[in-house]
Amino acid sequence: MTKESDNNTRKFETEAVRTQTERSQFLEHSTPMYLTSSFVFEDAEDMRASFAEEKDRNIYSRYSNPTSTEFIDKVCKMEGAEAGFAFASGMAAVYSTFVALLESGDHIVSCKSVFGSTHTLFTQFFPKWDISTSYFDVNDLDAVEGLITSKTKIIYAETPTNPGVDVLDLELLGKIAKKHGLIFIIDNCFATPYLQQPIKFGADLIIHSGTKLMDGQGRVLAGITVGSHELMDKIYRFARITGPALSPFNAWVLSKSLETLALRVDRHCSNALALATFLEDHPKVEWVKYPFLKSHAKYEIAKKQMKAGGCVVAFEVKGGLKAGKRFFDSIKMLSLSANLGDSRSIVTHPASTTHSKLTTEERRAVGISDGMVRVSVGLEHIDDIVQDIEQALDA
Repeated sequence: MTKESDNNTRKFETEAVRTQTERSQFLEHSTPMYLTSSFVFEDAEDMRASFAEEKDRNIYSRYSNPTSTEFIDKVCKMEGAEAGFAFASGMAAVYSTFVALLESGDHIVSCKSVFGSTHTLFTQFFPKWDISTSYFDVNDLDAVEGLITSKTKIIYAETPTNPGVDVLDLELLGKIAKKHGLIFIIDNCFATPYLQQPIKFGADLIIHSGTKLMDGQGRVLAGITVGSHELMDKIYRFARITGPALSPFNAWVLSKSLETLALRVDRHCSNALALATFLEDHPKVEWVKYPFLKSHAKYEIAKKQMKAGGCVVAFEVKGGLKAGKRFFDSIKMLSLSANLGDSRSIVTHPASTTHSKLTTEERRAVGISDGMVRVSVGLEHIDDIVQDIEQALDA
């Protein structure tokens, strides 16, 4: 676990490049990997004091590791958080964060539009431990307070949402959470801390799947949770015992990737906006959603809390499921994959992949139609991306 530094004057891009572990006696310029499972002690007293937590030092890489700490440091500075912990996957971060903070009988208020695995966690696993969840619609935040009970402990949401790229008003949710003394948790994966910092709007904890835009090249699995010292201490102690820690190698990959996050995301966003604009005028597209399109229902809120619209565009092909299948089978350059945030553009059919565990009714309730297409817009030239989408639509 790591703490935010006192230097808050440097810009986002500078912190992403210059935050790194202290140089060793070899005076390396690029930060090294610490591929070690454990660490040694000077003597018996040093060992005793370290395990008694009288010293802040590395003991075992399941607890902390210098390379993982560097990655955590960067994300904390980017998000404006005090502390964090890095996990082996995004879902490990989601699961560990909730389980560390909840007890039997507790209640979660969550947006309906959440990642399919998170929904499964809420509906199939947490009830085993008498932890219940009530859902609110992304377009009805006025209903949130009505769902809060004496057992409610957490308000949770993703924004933009997966896969429908709906946008929630962070400031409004933050005020509701503060009014009722609840923990406000945001999955900020789609936006990254470059585009959006939910802590500014009242969030207590931020979760990321580092697998997505943080890595940006589809190489490693990772997750991270950052937030206040008090809450992160509970999460750290749970993770330290249960062992979902990120590997040092993957932490090194991610820390280096964050150095180019701003540059990459700028390109992702400009490409995504261009594709969304093209699709909006295409006769074979029923509808298109992208946060920075003026036609998006929450365009003004997106502009208020985001720097740009992100890399994901959602749309529906006219003609339903049959036409949608022809579209996917006609794609030539773009990848058919369930991942997102890669340097390569990806097309996904959420109803049969990422959200296939939801019932048809559950998918419809969160705006996932049978013909919905999710495009994670990559870093290729926009003309080539549009050309491939266009020829598939024409097919």
